[in-house]
Amino acid sequence: MISLRTRIAVLAAVAVGLTVASVSLGAYLVVRSSLYAQVDENLVQRANSAVQSGLAQQAVIQAIPAAAFGAADIRVGLVNELGEGIIAEGAAPPVSAAEVQVARTGEASAPRTEGDLRVVAVPVGGRPGLALVIAQPLGPTRSTLAGLSVVFLLVGGAGIVVAAVAGTAVARTGLLPVQRLTEATETIARTADLRPIPVSGDDELARLTHSFNGMLGALAESRERQRRLVADAGHELRTPLTSLRTNLDLLVASSQPHAPQLDARERVEIYEDVRAQIEELSTLVGDLVELARDDAPQAVHEQIELTDVIERALDRARRRAPAVGFEVQTVQWPMLGDANALERAVLNLLDNAAKWSPPGGLVRLQLRPVGDGSAVLQVADAGPGIADADLPHVFDRFYRSAHARTMPGSGLGLAIVKQVAERHGGSVSAGRAPEGGALLTIHLPGRHPTTPAPW
Repeated sequence: MISLRTRIAVLAAVAVGLTVASVSLGAYLVVRSSLYAQVDENLVQRANSAVQSGLAQQAVIQAIPAAAFGAADIRVGLVNELGEGIIAEGAAPPVSAAEVQVARTGEASAPRTEGDLRVVAVPVGGRPGLALVIAQPLGPTRSTLAGLSVVFLLVGGAGIVVAAVAGTAVARTGLLPVQRLTEATETIARTADLRPIPVSGDDELARLTHSFNGMLGALAESRERQRRLVADAGHELRTPLTSLRTNLDLLVASSQPHAPQLDARERVEIYEDVRAQIEELSTLVGDLVELARDDAPQAVHEQIELTDVIERALDRARRRAPAVGFEVQTVQWPMLGDANALERAVLNLLDNAAKWSPPGGLVRLQLRPVGDGSAVLQVADAGPGIADADLPHVFDRFYRSAHARTMPGSGLGLAIVKQVAERHGGSVSAGRAPEGGALLTIHLPGRHPTTPAPW
């Protein structure tokens, strides 16, 4: 498997190589075109000068050397419309149909290449049917182009090597934070040490490290909550288990021969105590299982009517607390959520209010919109209320005020209410009711019936 550092270096080398190759090819073609244009221009100028100066005559052409036309290696000759040539001293220039056509029409031809020669032909003025042909070797021009191509190849190769080295250095420097992040994750996986990773800079990799540190913080907080939950659960379970064990030991001891016997009333009281302790343990275990779900559930897309959820919770609360009255005032409030979880939260609020209300007391439940796209569910009781010091903690796990420790309960019911509200994008709060008792409030998002439905 090729490492990311190697891939970056190779990519940089390839990118630079393609760029250098494109630039070199373009420069080579431009220089080549310029050199050939210069050769053609010189040939045409020499041919026109020869025609204008009278050198392009049969007697003169045969008498003077080709060097008189400006170059020692130049080839000069005349050709008539029949293709018959008269050459100057030295080698003859190549003659083709193009040069014969110039003699016939009197129009100059475009320069052409034949072998290693560049050939141009111009008509001879005053002598119809004749054309002056001049040819010049391309050896020097091609030698210059060959040297230039070697230079381009060397420069391109050096550029690729430099790009590969620079790409490797940039990759090593740029990926250093990624390497540190990788080493940190491996250390965390090996040691379970959730300390944040040092961050330097403010680029994208620094932002990635900040995000990873945020994830570590959330994980550490989750682990701490689980640790506290286990510790608190152990503490809360110890009391009913100890009491249950004491009662069972007493029953077992009383059944032994020659042991003091319990009368029927004492035995019934112990049995009732054991039953109550078992029910308390069952409730506590169920609440612990609910609160142990620290992970948020999958997004709920079930459309529910909150008033239906409240009615089901009220039916159960009335059966559990027949000595308490319930006054209900609700409005229709459709929302997306988990009906079972919301029913349990409402039931916990009602049970808590019924527990603190005196016999014949009244528990008031109200559901109303607040105008910001959310609804408020309030439950008030006629009990003694919540002390100022206890208000910030009533929704904490296992929290029980000094007055509540003598009453049944585990201190988890209101914590479940808070958890359910937050899972539905809401919040909870505690205060005092006008009646003097506790006022517990849940804020939940939803949609008022007068508002067009988004679904």
